[in-house]
Amino acid sequence: MAAEIAPESTLPYPPIHTDKKFIVLSDWDGTITTYDSNDYMTDNIGFGKEKRREGNLEILAGRDTFRDGFRKMLASVVENGHTFEQCKEILRQNIKLDPGFKEFYTWCKSNDIPVIIVSSGMAPLIRAVLSNLVGPEAADEIEIIANDVTVFPDGKWEIKFRHPSSGFGHDKSQAILPYRKLSEPPTLFFFGDGVSDISAAKYADMLFVKTKLDGENDLAVYCQREHIKHVLFSDFSNALPIVQSVVRGETAIDEHISITPSN
Repeated sequence: MAAEIAPESTLPYPPIHTDKKFIVLSDWDGTITTYDSNDYMTDNIGFGKEKRREGNLEILAGRDTFRDGFRKMLASVVENGHTFEQCKEILRQNIKLDPGFKEFYTWCKSNDIPVIIVSSGMAPLIRAVLSNLVGPEAADEIEIIANDVTVFPDGKWEIKFRHPSSGFGHDKSQAILPYRKLSEPPTLFFFGDGVSDISAAKYADMLFVKTKLDGENDLAVYCQREHIKHVLFSDFSNALPIVQSVVRGETAIDEHISITPSN
């Protein structure tokens, strides 16, 4: 849960959209993409999947912070001798787009609904992969609120957290809460899948939680445990008709999230 006092940000935020009726905020890794890029690096060129999953479960159980667990993951990639530019190229070659995202984004754009990526990853990696997947023009249009990276002269690198004083590293609620203070706040849709999205889970009007065939459904587990109402989706083609129905006023949000999560 986000702290009562907003953590200090080391990085700027884009201006909030004060004139929009609907806003889409979405996690990037494993949500807009089919595979989390940081997980991919850790599993294949870092300390491996088994150790990563152990770390994620420690975070989910509250025995470690996302910030510290994530830093360990990325450090294992660096320790194995991979430069940041090498990582960019590996991800360009291996990370794929959710099959329904392009249609979802096109519909949102045509209906004046901003789509904002809110990620615990690093903005330069996201831009590199996003440009490869949707094209440079669309990639430049999509706002990204994420962490950054520091690359050292010897080629080593480390993540630069947006909120280093927060256990989340990037407290995603801080991308949502400013909209709550507007005199006429928009309806906020948030899409996520994993432990990095826990900080945002309680603050959107409508939370979409992505389900994974590999069973790494950490955000769904968290929402069930904390009784946070949400909508499960497997890709953005499932989510689009629901968002369209709400935006058009055909259905209310509660009609889609009225089922109480299981204990």
